[in-house]
Amino acid sequence: MAARSKARKRALDFLYEADIKNVLAADLFKTRGAAELSQEPYVLTLITGVAEHLNKIDELIITYAQGWDMDRMPPIDRNILRLAIFEILWEADVDLKVACDEAVELAKSLSTDESASYINGVLGRIIKLKDSIAI
Repeated sequence: MAARSKARKRALDFLYEADIKNVLAADLFKTRGAAELSQEPYVLTLITGVAEHLNKIDELIITYAQGWDMDRMPPIDRNILRLAIFEILWEADVDLKVACDEAVELAKSLSTDESASYINGVLGRIIKLKDSIAI
């Protein structure tokens, strides 16, 4: 598994746990994951980036995740979308297709096949409209 793929999975672990416990992912990282920072600095980049842009990311999820509201969406799917949307909109060095494909793979391995296709559809719409989204 590539280093960025591992970092995405690890960041997702923190985001998911923080979402479930209603705490900050960065706080979890500081107490339990900070030792990883030298090996996986991208984990912290993802966690802090999602936190910094969370309101806009969630607004986009609500807008483009037709038929789902944030409370009904499975927490793992919600956080996979958050991670991917952050990369798509704010990480210029990440290829859009890679961000989408990685999110779909995470959904396939951690959620359901239906979630994977749903996440792919939401991210596809965001990628198409990327240049018109005010960030």
